[in-house]
Amino acid sequence: MKRGFILFVIAAMIGGVVTGLLLHEFLTPAGAVTAAGYFNQVTTIFLRLIKMIIAPLILTTLTSSIGHIENASTVGRIGAKAMIWFLISSFVALVIGLIAVNILEPGAGAGVVAATGKAANLAPPEGLSGFIEHLIPASIFDAMARNEILQVVVFSLFAGMAISAVGKKGHALLEVVESGAQVILKITMYVMMFAPVAIFSALASSLSLQGAGIMVTYARLVGDLYLALIVLVLAMGCVTYLVIGNTAFKKLFIATRSPALLAFSTASSESAFPLLLETLEEMGLNPKIVSFVLPLGYSFNLVGSTMYCTFAVMFIAQAYGVHIPLGQQVLMLLMLMVTSKGIAGVPRASLVVVAATLPYFNLPEAGLFLVLAVDNLMDMGRSATNVIGNAMASAVVNKWEAHGEARALRRASLGA
Repeated sequence: MKRGFILFVIAAMIGGVVTGLLLHEFLTPAGAVTAAGYFNQVTTIFLRLIKMIIAPLILTTLTSSIGHIENASTVGRIGAKAMIWFLISSFVALVIGLIAVNILEPGAGAGVVAATGKAANLAPPEGLSGFIEHLIPASIFDAMARNEILQVVVFSLFAGMAISAVGKKGHALLEVVESGAQVILKITMYVMMFAPVAIFSALASSLSLQGAGIMVTYARLVGDLYLALIVLVLAMGCVTYLVIGNTAFKKLFIATRSPALLAFSTASSESAFPLLLETLEEMGLNPKIVSFVLPLGYSFNLVGSTMYCTFAVMFIAQAYGVHIPLGQQVLMLLMLMVTSKGIAGVPRASLVVVAATLPYFNLPEAGLFLVLAVDNLMDMGRSATNVIGNAMASAVVNKWEAHGEARALRRASLGA
């Protein structure tokens, strides 16, 4: 099913490019605009489907993820160390993505504004006061109805922590939330089955209006993202090397190769999970630590997907000629630090996060189609990066815990 879906996506990309170029070549400008309008109807339907699932998806998956944090307390310091690494690595990923997209500017000169005419009337995004005001929902139902993603996230955090705090009394409610999450995930899978049609339409629309020139923009987007991902992996690799040492790092490199390649070829981090778990244990990491850190990392440490979110939002802003001040970019970073968590296993989860972020910064929702056209190519890179990041997290936490146990033994021996 997964391989067949990938083939459908590839066929849709090729078909969209060919169709768009032919329409651009043989139709008049007015005819191309009309044809693009029909294609845009298809992509608009897909966008509405995405918006339909955003609020319930964030509410159920994030609440259930936070609700299980009580498991970290039973593992004590292991969970604390893991969460510290996850937060730092996510922050670094967002910063690298933000710096890279500002320096490389893959969306500059895309000509989308001239082709669509939609960017000129965009209102400026809200400042810090607006950001703080929007954090607290007056009503969760109103927030979900208006897709106020920050408010849904805040309510989900409170709900998850409350469920965790009440212990056994909250288990029944947690099971209901998890069941709801499974239903929403199934709906999400149904929606994503429509993705090849949307990809075909997005490419055909862009190329029919702008010709082969937009392909240069797509090539820059994919190439610049991969460059940023490489920088991120190298940065995490350097820190990991300093923590675990040369010998262990070589073993980790060997153990991670096959899972990372599997994630890259399938464009899915989850497909590599069983193999990654096995290879990390075989290289000598503590099975108890790996079996705890790795699943937790798949919810809170998808660094490739996290970096892609800020990269994609800024690319869309550049393509539409919208300037986002540095202060707004910092707000975006903080927002994505939260909204990118807790939706592991969601097909095209990054697209969902990007779609939820665009309205807050008053960017055109149609901008999602710009990244959708080549999202599968980028998904391959970010999925492999997710696997590498979680492998490094497991190795680092394993080393920290080994040091902690050694110090405890020394104290015990001195006390005796």
